[in-house]
Amino acid sequence: MTKKYNIVGKYIKDMSSETPDIETYLFVRDRISKYQLGIDINSKALKNKHIEINTSLKFEDKEPKEKKSHFEILFSTIIKVDENVKEKKDLEKIVLCDVQTEIYPDLEKSLLDLLHNSGYPGIKFEKKINFENLYNQRFN
Repeated sequence: MTKKYNIVGKYIKDMSSETPDIETYLFVRDRISKYQLGIDINSKALKNKHIEINTSLKFEDKEPKEKKSHFEILFSTIIKVDENVKEKKDLEKIVLCDVQTEIYPDLEKSLLDLLHNSGYPGIKFEKKINFENLYNQRFN
């Protein structure tokens, strides 16, 4: 199967790490294993079959706690879609699944670097995001 798009460019659009004070840092350091990874994807059509795809990864504590840190990265990918792609469903799969699978290693490494440089060196993401499964679950 040939790829139906080309990545023209990719870059970190925005990156954020917030730990307000030392008490929060010490609290979070002991609780960071409870933090969860969230992902959000949106896209915008550009000219000449180009699409800007913004993938946001957030690593945060979902429980309402007073002391918490916030880690987020917004990764932008610009693709050029093949002329033969006409169906909306094919375009959705490219944006939500194919491109995400291709860029995820860079995105994950960038977020892990951010976490490690923010004082949390032992963080790893055990489960890899399976974009194919996520995409297919939308229709079930």
